[in-house]
Amino acid sequence: MFRRLIAISLLSLVATAAIAAPPKSITIVGRNDLRFSKDHITVAPGQKITVKLVNKSHLPASAMSHNWVLLKSGTDAGAFDNAAQSAANNDYMPKSMSDRIIAHTDMVGGGHSDSVTFTAPSKPGDYEYICTFPGHFRAGMKGTLTVSPTN
Repeated sequence: MFRRLIAISLLSLVATAAIAAPPKSITIVGRNDLRFSKDHITVAPGQKITVKLVNKSHLPASAMSHNWVLLKSGTDAGAFDNAAQSAANNDYMPKSMSDRIIAHTDMVGGGHSDSVTFTAPSKPGDYEYICTFPGHFRAGMKGTLTVSPTN
């Protein structure tokens, strides 16, 4: 009985936190200097988020495409990016590491955009996001999504 009461109380707290945090929409521009326009995002645990990735490049897609990939906590972003480089036929998304992804956009060429809606992790902490187009992560196209109850 006591365990059930604790479980119900914890579920109630989580539900209250999710209800208290309104959905958040974020637009990120993938730039020609191989950076995201936002390299840090802060959200609440369990908050619903929509990330819109916009590529304003005038270069051909084969030269300057971008995606936005949010990785699970503890994922080695460098290893993920290395695996992505051999996944050109899958828009540089390594199938062997799909279990390490929280959310991602499609690869977008200049003048295009894509959006992804997901629920932020419930565990507070920092989660890395990267672009897996060849050379972009290594050049610094990455950022951090911070999950914090004091958002």
